[in-house]
Amino acid sequence: MSKDKATILVVDDAPDTLEIIQRNLTHKGYQVYTAPGATEAISFLEGTPVDLVITDLKMPEVGGLDLVRHVRANIPDTEVMMITGYATIDGAVKAIKIGAEEFLAKPFTDEELFTTVKNILEKLQARRVAESKPDSKSITSYGMLGESTAMKKVFRAIAKAATTAATVLITGESGTGKELVARAIHYNSNRASAPFVPVNCGGIPEGLLESELFGHMKGAFTGATESRAGFFQTADGGTIFLDEISETSLAMQVKLLRVLQDKEINMVGSSRPRTVNIRILAATNKSLEQLTQKGVFREDLFFRLSVIRIDVPPLRQHSDDILLLAHHFISRFAKEAGRSEPRFSDDTIEVLKNYYWPGNVRELENVIQRLVVMNEGDVVRVPDLPHLMRFSALHGTGLNRTLVEVENEHIRNVLAGVDGNKTRAAEILGIDRKTLREKLRRLNNPHTDEAE
Repeated sequence: MSKDKATILVVDDAPDTLEIIQRNLTHKGYQVYTAPGATEAISFLEGTPVDLVITDLKMPEVGGLDLVRHVRANIPDTEVMMITGYATIDGAVKAIKIGAEEFLAKPFTDEELFTTVKNILEKLQARRVAESKPDSKSITSYGMLGESTAMKKVFRAIAKAATTAATVLITGESGTGKELVARAIHYNSNRASAPFVPVNCGGIPEGLLESELFGHMKGAFTGATESRAGFFQTADGGTIFLDEISETSLAMQVKLLRVLQDKEINMVGSSRPRTVNIRILAATNKSLEQLTQKGVFREDLFFRLSVIRIDVPPLRQHSDDILLLAHHFISRFAKEAGRSEPRFSDDTIEVLKNYYWPGNVRELENVIQRLVVMNEGDVVRVPDLPHLMRFSALHGTGLNRTLVEVENEHIRNVLAGVDGNKTRAAEILGIDRKTLREKLRRLNNPHTDEAE
């Protein structure tokens, strides 16, 4: 929440206190109102919405606790902060129990005031985002959700790619939404009424991939009892999306290169080429540049594929969208389950915002679906979250840990997020499998070096 949009009402029967707090917070950019007592504050709140009420505890006639109760009962979207010169543990506990977000004892420094106000308003903004319905500007015509700078960059790239016939290479980690980007390009292009055919190159055995892509003639191989068209013929006039393009063999890459160059395919068992009118979109979660350097991916095919390149950022790089996405998913799954939509507690919101999300948007979607299915209450709390996320919440912010401890925890988190896939974990960590194996060996046997 930006300061120039945050409104604060300060309530205190001491004029000097009102003047000092108003001056200091106004200087920080907040819109600040004042009231000399709870009665005046209640009257003011009936006609003016504010984000935060800062109230003294001890005041004549109507005290601060009564004001807190009124705000909590009638204005749930406004936060309350209690200040007092009569600080006691019992008073603080009582204030928090009835709904005050923070309790600050007089005298307090300017920095203590600013920090406390900032923290309260940030929590309020996070809760508002989590509970708000995404507006029409948030959900683009591409069927994707995001308001962050990183996602707006992706949306602009989609818009430009949709106006051309150029080949597009879409890169990004697993779970970031690369197929959604491909679909968005197709359905906003002049081929939108023609087929969109997605193909998972990594999910088809190498011996069958050529037949699946290009089709085969009757008798071309054992079991080919009839001629059958492949994915390229199915996509004729439209778009074919080659996901996990990095998993294709060098021999298959030569055939794909010919299709890109000549727009012709050869069915297995046929010597006569067939012309196809298709647009090719490809995606990978690996670095094709590194694969070309290793000689396992053709450089000429890489250049042909990446005429336009769109990099889809991991969720941790557009964390501003996490709560927006979480609300979208919880609304969708609650509706599908025919139940009321649960809300996130403040602590849960903090965990969602700060978790690393190695599985990206797909992991977030799966976590939210689990919460809707398994949680029977109206509020999603931290204990309802998966164990790994709770562990991160407890240990992820400590500043008294060694670098080795932080690294080991991060490795565990990444491995858990990719279901133990060491190849994928190594890619996310930016190391090779050999290095990862060595780190895991030391992680599981922390005294190895000492023994040596």
